[in-house]
Amino acid sequence: MTKPTNLTLDFKIDVFPLAKPFRISGHVFTDAPVVVVTISDGQYVGRGEASGVYYMNDDAAKMSAAIESVRGAVCAGVTREELLEILPAGGARNAIDAALWELDAGRQNVPVWSLAGVPEPRPLLTTFTVGADEPDMMAQTARDYAQARALKLKLTGNLDIDIARVQAVREARPECWIGVDANQGVSIGDLDRLVAALVKADVKLLEQPLARGREADLTGYQCPILIAADESVLTLNDVDGLVERFDVVNIKLDKCGGLTEGLAMARRARELGLGVMVGNMVGSSLAMAPAFVLGQLCDFVDLDGPIFLAADRSPSIAYVDGKAWCGEAVWGGNGRGQ
Repeated sequence: MTKPTNLTLDFKIDVFPLAKPFRISGHVFTDAPVVVVTISDGQYVGRGEASGVYYMNDDAAKMSAAIESVRGAVCAGVTREELLEILPAGGARNAIDAALWELDAGRQNVPVWSLAGVPEPRPLLTTFTVGADEPDMMAQTARDYAQARALKLKLTGNLDIDIARVQAVREARPECWIGVDANQGVSIGDLDRLVAALVKADVKLLEQPLARGREADLTGYQCPILIAADESVLTLNDVDGLVERFDVVNIKLDKCGGLTEGLAMARRARELGLGVMVGNMVGSSLAMAPAFVLGQLCDFVDLDGPIFLAADRSPSIAYVDGKAWCGEAVWGGNGRGQ
């Protein structure tokens, strides 16, 4: 197939109010501003959505400027591989990359998952995230997620209350798989105490306990629970350095700059014997759809972003019996113009 040229590139900022404030260590979210990119060859259209990376100051304004800076290259028919060279990792590249995947899928009359070389999609068991709050409120949220079969609890680094949070949720949902996300809030000196409480509560995964930059503190640390890297792994270049420090790589497309790099990260992690997780920044179903494709290669899946929105896009990702399903009508279909 010939390389498309004379493409059009459009983008806009959408703001999705959250159903209620969402708290993690060091940050409270009340809405989700996203950038939506549309690329067309006149017959087929590709779309992509990105939230950016808040702790990298990768906001809607920064993403918009970055997208504008590569307008000429995109309209001239930049490939996904070339995009990796002209735009750094982050939300802007993610949004453009997703749009190029969907555009290419249309032009080749195949769905994105086939183009990406992943298995035919199946529904994915996803975690439902419980934001950091008082222990009884978190327990109630866990009960409210009646269909959830896996929960991820946000912690803040205050060990006494964090341990109470975990205990309260475990008592509320004894049957659920539970992971926790410390969001860089714990020091190596406090880690043994936290881990002991997590083991007692049958927690299966501990995500990003230490601050980015403190990865060496985990070298040789013997942990009975799998430890996942999130902020400590942004791109493919970070993956090799996780060995002997982390067990699992949490890939987020806004961090790494899109599905193209995300797939490369997942495959490299497998080569190194690391587990693979796909995560998300809060966004609509359009942002979850490329991550759902990546999720077909993952051991752990966290694709619950749209449940925090007051209203999602339509068509949307479906959550049934604790699993996420994202059909081609949402994104990535085979040959239909949008």
